[in-house]
Amino acid sequence: MKNRLIQLIIDKAFKYSEEPVFKLVSGRTSNYYFNCKTITLHPEGMHLVGSLIYDMIQGTSPAGIGGLTLGADPIASAVAYTSYLKGNPIEAFVIRKTAKAHGTMQWIEGNVKAGDKVVIVDDVITTGKSTIEAVTRAREANLDIIKVIAMIDRQEGGRENIEALGLTVEAVVTREEVMEIYRTIHP
Repeated sequence: MKNRLIQLIIDKAFKYSEEPVFKLVSGRTSNYYFNCKTITLHPEGMHLVGSLIYDMIQGTSPAGIGGLTLGADPIASAVAYTSYLKGNPIEAFVIRKTAKAHGTMQWIEGNVKAGDKVVIVDDVITTGKSTIEAVTRAREANLDIIKVIAMIDRQEGGRENIEALGLTVEAVVTREEVMEIYRTIHP
């Protein structure tokens, strides 16, 4: 499944240039670009991501899985759906970028509550900024973060920035793994 996911990433979500031409959220430019929504919103990609991450959290018994909208939303939904099919339901939740402006004015949507064990997910980790924002909001809601999982770790310091918060970080796929296969296809 992981090899198939890497192939889908290369086919649908990855761009590479010898010159750093891709502008990142941080403002930096990079040789690599990943658009993970083309995978997490694709039927096969959703199945692969949901299954792989579900397997990665076995033995941790989280009540919920989620992260900062928008990158985390389809990942959390895919894992929640997979968990239901496997007879071990895990709630998906969404962390807003800004608090809801009306009603209960919540930052977090879904069926998780203070004290619940949760996994924070993100589509891509570069500097870790959006993942750290999700971690901060989850901690403010007194959720117990047991693990952080990125679909792709760009291996540019983000993992280390998140681990500095005392969290375990895992990636389904690393940039290095993508490049290894990419170079066999495009020598």
